[in-house]
Order: sequence, then structure tokens, then C-alpha cells
Amino acid sequence: MDYGYAGRILRLDLTTGKTGEMLTRESSGRFLGGRGIAQKVYWDEVPPDSGADDEKNRLIFSTGPLAGLPALGGSRWQISAKSPMPTPEQYCYGNLGGTWGAALKLAGYDALVVHGKADRPVYLFIDDERVELRDADPLWGRGAIETREALKAELGSSLRVATIGPAGENAVPAATVVADNDSSGAGGVAAVMGSKKLKAVVVGGSRRAVSVAHPERLKELTDYYRDLRRLALPGVSPLRFSRELVPSFGARMKREPCFGCLGCFRGWYEMEDGQAVQLKCHAGVFYQAWSLKHYGSWNEVPIQATRLCYEYGLDSKAIDLLMCWLEACYHAGVLSEEMTDIPLSKAGSLEYIQALTGKIARREGFGDLLAAGVDRAARMLGADAGKLAEQVGYFALPEYRDLYGPRLYPVNAMLYAMDSRLPYPQIHELGVMMPKWVAWVKGVVGANASTESLKAIARRAWGGEQAVDFSTMEGNALAAKKIQDREYVKECLVLCDLRWPLVDLENSEDHAGDTGLESRILSAVTGEEIDEEGLYRVGERVLNLHRAILAREGHAGRDFDVLPDRCHDEPLEFDFVNKDLVVPGSEGEVLSRRGAVLARADFERVKDEYYRLRRWDVATGLQLSSTLGNMGLRDVASDLEARGLAVRDSSAH
Repeated sequence: MDYGYAGRILRLDLTTGKTGEMLTRESSGRFLGGRGIAQKVYWDEVPPDSGADDEKNRLIFSTGPLAGLPALGGSRWQISAKSPMPTPEQYCYGNLGGTWGAALKLAGYDALVVHGKADRPVYLFIDDERVELRDADPLWGRGAIETREALKAELGSSLRVATIGPAGENAVPAATVVADNDSSGAGGVAAVMGSKKLKAVVVGGSRRAVSVAHPERLKELTDYYRDLRRLALPGVSPLRFSRELVPSFGARMKREPCFGCLGCFRGWYEMEDGQAVQLKCHAGVFYQAWSLKHYGSWNEVPIQATRLCYEYGLDSKAIDLLMCWLEACYHAGVLSEEMTDIPLSKAGSLEYIQALTGKIARREGFGDLLAAGVDRAARMLGADAGKLAEQVGYFALPEYRDLYGPRLYPVNAMLYAMDSRLPYPQIHELGVMMPKWVAWVKGVVGANASTESLKAIARRAWGGEQAVDFSTMEGNALAAKKIQDREYVKECLVLCDLRWPLVDLENSEDHAGDTGLESRILSAVTGEEIDEEGLYRVGERVLNLHRAILAREGHAGRDFDVLPDRCHDEPLEFDFVNKDLVVPGSEGEVLSRRGAVLARADFERVKDEYYRLRRWDVATGLQLSSTLGNMGLRDVASDLEARGLAVRDSSAH
């Protein structure tokens, strides 16, 4: 029995309408699930010269072995594809929560692989063994929330729906897939869904539980985890979140955790017109400051802005970044209301956000240019627009222009430099811990992440105390490797970023966490024993496969592992969370990183050490064939060698 797994991966060819299956175990042994299985399918089946809108591109919906289990927060899921979002187009992915991923598992499938193109809009209906392609013409052009509710009204409210809005239909790179619970996934995958004319995937099933090898052991570990998390995250709730970020709206919030999770600040806000919208993280608050500046007081316009993004299927981070750039261009005289047909002077108003999101999602007029994203739009408009784009844009969005960035936390430099999108879980691992130390330094009541605790955590999770000594960059390469290996595994399992890993614990003697719990849980679920280091070796294998995929698609080695020039040239002045820009030194003294830059020579030196730790070729940053072979990726090594993208060394064969 495939404990922890449904055992099957559903395949759909949209060109022919035919479906098929493959066994999950063909990939799960080496790659676990989630991102790992998706990358294996992608490597095997997507030619590197195919485009994002090519029928050969694969759209891969994948869950992990913990999906469908209670309490653990393991029911997140991923969608992967070659995406139009990066430049050049590359493999990318979106990570979603809610209930859809668990529904797919309980319907009998660990993943869904879609290729080809439909000649008309369709949606996929999955209900246990019943798998059908159905006409979606009446749904095409409708919003994501509207489509979801229409399908549930027709087919049953217990069914789960993942769909796209007009932005996805029109292949906007910043389009998002929207599922039940207003879960959304960015990364450009919704644009791929639209190019294939796949409006939605509807899932239902009769299964009620996932088979587990050692249920009693799993119950003990789950109870242990409940106790740890109950102590580790006191007071975190949607009500508290709403009071802090949406001060007058707390009474209208209700809690709604993802499937099989203890919950976080994720919650639903009921608007005055009776409609509800999920408020969480950036999507829940991105228009708050804009609206407050325009109206002078709190109102529901920011909530309406959030709902517009969900309805159109647009990434709020991309919209936020566009707004910052548009405002800069408007005040510099580069753009006008006449040129754009957008009320640029009314940024923060309902009228403004309606016009902006609508034009982008439908690619109407100037919205067609904006749909390309800030970087591409700026290049099309000329040098002045490009300079302003450089000033406001840094990886993702204004708040993230320096959030947990390499100038503040140099450990994160390699994490930023090596992915096709901002690697949120990786940069969160150190970045979320450091503000807890800052709170302790300031004497905040209840803060206990002392310098000694931070050192203990670094010894346990990041390879040694040097990871949190910001007077030097020694140890940074090892810490980056440790973080990546652990976080890649997390995206294979697929575990919630807010809940995992257990890097710190408030109730332990030194506050260092239990980063081995994932391996013990996985062993109990699947019946195949694996320890913490063994789990990290899976993460390293999946990272190397990701590296190989990107190498075939243009990110080939050292010359591409780079940071924006501003990291090296512009002094650090701002961080959204650590506003004082303080970090610990070698003896725990408080240092300021204000005015810091990441020296290019230091960055290159860390890259040397990082490549050595990865057992890659230091001179080129390309993977060694022997390293790939030792990880069970000999086919990958042979392919890269033939393309001149791997270095054949004496121990390769």
C-alpha cells in the first residue's frame, strides 16, 4: 500500500481530451511529492526550448504525502509550469493553501499533469473515478470568485474549485489561480492555464481519510506538535490580525484555517454588502496605506481592492509594485491620465483600483502594456520610465525591496540569487527569527529570543553560531545550504510556511527548535524510516534538479547567480520589519546595518564556499556530473553534459 499517498497521478491531454494515469511511486521514492514530483515530471517532459504558451508545456498540480491529514498544516499544494513571469521564460511555481489540495488527494490522486491545448474553453471535473472535460464557454470572461461559486451552485457546494479569472484567460504574467477559501497561487501559472483554455479544475471524492502506516505513532507526534505550537504561537488569530492592520473591522472577521491546520491569522471579512473576502498577508492589506492617504480614514475600499484582485485573478504584489511605479511616473511627468486612461491623481480611491485592475486583467488600452509587468513595461516606455522602475522595484514589491534582503541579512544572498521567483519560505527562515531578537533587544514584554537563544538556534538549524554573527560573512554559505535543503523538503511535503520548520520553540530550555519532527512524522505516515539528515538529502536532490532545469532554460552557472546592482551599490536605509536595521555581532553586541552594502568581493567569496559545499564546479558554478550521479540523477547529468551545462570530473563514472 502507498501509505501517505493516493498512489496515482492523473494525466490530461487537452488537445485530444484523453486522460491517463501514472503511479506516484515512480517518482515519490526520490522526490517525495509536491515540488519534487512536479520537477521530475517537468524535467522529463518539457523541452527547454518550448514556450510558456506551448502545448508541450506541462501544468502540474501536486500535493505531498501529508496532505489530507489533520492538524499538521501539510495540505498545501503547488502548481508548476514554464512561466511567462520570469525573463526569460522559465520553470516557476505557485504555492496555495485552503482545501483544494486535500480534496485532490481524497479524490484518489496525488497530482494532476495537464498538457496540450483545448480548442475552446473547458473545465475538468474529477469525482473519484469519474473524470470529465466539460464546456466552459459560459464561464469564460467571468471572474474567478464568480466562476467558483457558479460551479459550486451547479455541481454541489462540497466540491472544491481552482479557477482563473480574466487575467489568466488573457495570459497576464501576474495572473493568479484562485481556489476555495480564496487561496491563490502566483508564479505565472494562471497565465499557462489560460493559454491552454482550462478555466477550472473541480474536485470531489468519497474518501474521508489518508492511509497511514503507523497511526498510533502519528497520533503521538501530532499531539506533541499541537502542544509545541500551542505554546509557540500565543494569541495569533484573525481577530488580532484584523485589529492591528484593519483597526475598525475586527468584529466582521471570522477564523477559517486551511484543511488540516491549527490555524493562523488567516480569516474572512464580511463586507457591508454581505460578500466575504479572505484577508491574509499582503493581499489583505496592500491597499490600506494607499486608501488611508486618499480618504484620510479607514473604510472598506481596501477590502474591495483585495476582492478585485481575487475576482480578476491578479497578484496583489504585482499590482502594488505597478502602483508605486505609476505614481513615480505620474509625478515625474512620464505618464499622464490622458495617456493611460487611469485616474492616476486618485491613487487610493475605489475608482483608481477598479480602473487599474480591470484594464490589466482585460488587457484594455494602456492596461495591455501594464500587463507585461513593471520591468517590461518600463523598457517599452523608455529610459526615464526604466530609471523609475529601478528605484521602486526590487525582486517583488515595495515592502519587500529590502525585506530580509542581502544587505541586512547577507545569509540570504545566495537564496535570492538562485531562483526564478522570490523564494519566500527560504528568506523567511532567518528573516522571521531576527525580529524576535530585535524585540528582545528592545525589552518587549514576553520576548525571549535572546542572543544566546539565537546562537543555539543557529547551531541547531543553520550550521553554527557564525550564521548569526553579522560582523563577518563566515558561515553564510553553510547556513544558506542548510536553509535551502530544509525548505525544498518542506515544499515537497508540502508544509505550511507559517507553521514549519520548528526553528525556535519558546518552551525549550535554549529555545532551539525541533527541526527533526518532519522526518519522524513522515516515517510514521509512510512506514519508511528516514532521519533528519536523510530528509535533507532529498531536499538537496530536489534543489539540484531545480538547478538543472534552470540551467537548461538559461540560468547556467556562476554568471547568473547574481543580485541586483543596488545590493552592492546603494546603502541600506529601510527594512519593512526590522526598521532599526540592527543585528547581533560576534559577542552579541548590537550592530547597525544602516548604510551597509554587500561588497561584490565578499559575495563572490561566499559563492566560492557555497559551490564547494554543494560539490559543484567553483569556477563556473555548473554542477559536477559526479555530484548529480551520487544523488541518483545520472540521467540529468548526461543531459547536462551533452549540452555543455555540467562539468565532467574524474569521478563522474
